[in-house]
Amino acid sequence: MKNKNINYQLEKLISIGTALSSEINIHLLLEMIVQGAKEISNADGCTLYRIYGDAIKMEIVHSDSLGIKLGGTSGIPVNMPDIPLYLPDGSPNLKNVVSCSIHGNKTINILDAYNDQLFDFSGTKAFDRQNNYHSKSFLAVPMKNHQGDIIGILQLINSIDKTDHSATGFDAISQHITEALASQAAIVLTKQCLISDLENMFESLIQLIATAIDDKSPHTGGHCRRVPELTMLLAEAAHNTQQGYLKDFTMTDADRYELKIAGWLHDCGKITTPECVIDKATKLQTIFDRIGLIETRFEVAKRDQEIAMLKQQLRALEKGEPPDTDTGRRYLDAIAQLNDDLDFIRSANTGGEFMSPEDQARVSAFSQKSWCLNGETQPLLSDDEIYNLNITRGTLTAEERGIINHHIVATIAMLEKITFPKHLKNVPEYAGGHHERMDGAGYPKGLCREQMSIQARAMAIADIFEALTAKDRPYKLGKKLSEALSILKKMKDNQHIDPDLYDAFIEQKVYKRYAEQFLDDYQMDVD
Repeated sequence: MKNKNINYQLEKLISIGTALSSEINIHLLLEMIVQGAKEISNADGCTLYRIYGDAIKMEIVHSDSLGIKLGGTSGIPVNMPDIPLYLPDGSPNLKNVVSCSIHGNKTINILDAYNDQLFDFSGTKAFDRQNNYHSKSFLAVPMKNHQGDIIGILQLINSIDKTDHSATGFDAISQHITEALASQAAIVLTKQCLISDLENMFESLIQLIATAIDDKSPHTGGHCRRVPELTMLLAEAAHNTQQGYLKDFTMTDADRYELKIAGWLHDCGKITTPECVIDKATKLQTIFDRIGLIETRFEVAKRDQEIAMLKQQLRALEKGEPPDTDTGRRYLDAIAQLNDDLDFIRSANTGGEFMSPEDQARVSAFSQKSWCLNGETQPLLSDDEIYNLNITRGTLTAEERGIINHHIVATIAMLEKITFPKHLKNVPEYAGGHHERMDGAGYPKGLCREQMSIQARAMAIADIFEALTAKDRPYKLGKKLSEALSILKKMKDNQHIDPDLYDAFIEQKVYKRYAEQFLDDYQMDVD
């Protein structure tokens, strides 16, 4: 009979160890440890303690006879006081079984708590009186990790005799097998904590990079944070779609995590983009806005006109002649023209959605106008200034747009150099596709719809909608929802974005949930 019981305990230890090694949910893992310890030792109750600083906290409490299940997946918190590792005077707390087990780095096996003189069981006895229970035998087993550090304690209560169901002490075999389980459990628990810590560190590092990219420019701050949020909202809408093209699209928690990581990394290549291009708030801006240089030239030109007029009047006075009224009129006309030209250049310097051919022609005509510096005649506007002022949309030249667009090439190159684990293997594809189009006219790879994952297509819509509604761009206010949605609809019709994802975006009002979180009141003109 004894050998049969030992065989059962060993088989149970092996099966529990196997199950522990494959479990990744920390709450289920803790419960499996508690339940396994109870089954191996045939205990009525078990409490799993973990150490946080100088406090010992109850994580899981199970009692069969009392029907208690606290902590873990039960959803019922363990509202019991922590056990101090040290007394108020700084000395080790050796009056409590679990604390003494930690300080002594050893298992403590107590046959009868009511006859024990070493430990303070006053709290246990009060609990017994309140719950009509009798806590007799205790087995406190330290859980040591691979470095020999104690990370928790398994405390078993009342080993139940299988013949008469009475509470008895924990025998040596049950103690040894429970110690083996505690050792296995500690290693598995340490592994899971290490994995969790590494994931948290990895995610924090990714968010740090994204924040650093946003902080490079006051005009794109928050973009790397908002795009992942909107991407996840749209992907969730696709997941919830029950008909049509998206009805078979589903996401697990692992899929969601992978997409979230890709969202945070979608613009990591911008770390290579010069700030002077990202921050180009006006057409003439480089390190600074060159409109100031042009304003200086116009001031010089106006003073030259004034000096010329005054010289003409002085010559007339020297000859005893009255001032020439035509000279004064020509001067005023010249000043008015210079002021009008400067106002026009200032206006042209502000990026917009469209610049007319007439305005472009007027800018180009400045190549024929001049000013004088140190006796040398120079063009009022340089060729480069004319080229920049004639930007038809926004503030970037074609070359600067190419520099901006290169960020996605850099993003893909950077991500492909990272050895992602299996559960994150799709991150480069998700993050690298947000500038592709459904008709294959996007960049950098010219992919079409069928060559892209649904996740990558969702991120493309998120990137566009965030840019349309962002209120921190250098050359425009954030668009109202009605205008942004109208533009998005045209992009759907022109095969720029995925039509089915667009439908989910509209039908499930993803835009509204995003707007409530990130947009200003003036933009909220659509329900």
